[in-house]
Amino acid sequence: MTESVSAQIPVQADSRPRHVAIIMDGNNRWAKAHRLTGVSGHKAGVKAVKAVVETCAREGVEVLTLFAFSSENWRRPEDEVSALMRLFLFALEREVKKLHRNNIRLRIIGDRSAFTPRLQELMAEAEELTCNNTLMTLVIAANYGGHWDIAQATRQVAEKVRAGQLAPSDITDDLIQQHLSIGDLPMPDLMIRTAGEQRISNFLLWHLAYTELYFSPVFWPDFHEAQMREALQSYAGRQRRFGQTDDQIARRQSQQ
Repeated sequence: MTESVSAQIPVQADSRPRHVAIIMDGNNRWAKAHRLTGVSGHKAGVKAVKAVVETCAREGVEVLTLFAFSSENWRRPEDEVSALMRLFLFALEREVKKLHRNNIRLRIIGDRSAFTPRLQELMAEAEELTCNNTLMTLVIAANYGGHWDIAQATRQVAEKVRAGQLAPSDITDDLIQQHLSIGDLPMPDLMIRTAGEQRISNFLLWHLAYTELYFSPVFWPDFHEAQMREALQSYAGRQRRFGQTDDQIARRQSQQ
């Protein structure tokens, strides 16, 4: 397939998103379309992850957050969940060293208590190995849900109020954000969902308040460099308002 014209146009530095978040959807439907098992779809999805990570790193994206496994995904068939856990284990054992060699920091967000001790151990080791890398931060959301994230943040704040470290009047948006899983990172500028679905599915609920949304009809295993660049180019052509009028934006731009 020939790469589209829009994917060939270089993304301008001043219109590049600092933080891209992606809901990787369509592995099972891709597998069915190719008359393969669901596990094959997830394995093919790993190749797409590699392509997108490489593209974002080359394009200067600072943070890439991938929704790998939601808190709702435990409801899927047991054999599929087991296969996903094996893939996760494989990636942590084999791929983290490649990330480290390429100066990419790995962070994993979500409730780790549901994972096996071995997986939890590998998660901690991977984060420690890559913690000083500076090219890009790759965030993997695993057993993650936006409701869980907000609840655990407010629970931490409530504990500080009970301990007398904070007064209720000290609670602000900024304070809540500081206690979120990635509260120290830039807010997502662009959120991509593949496979034609147009919802955010409990992903980064707090963080997506002003994020630009991009929905691709392409199943995740087929979402590679060309598709990623199309998404970046779409973002580059948008005007982010943050509640302001056109005149206000024009004045701000003229002053830069």
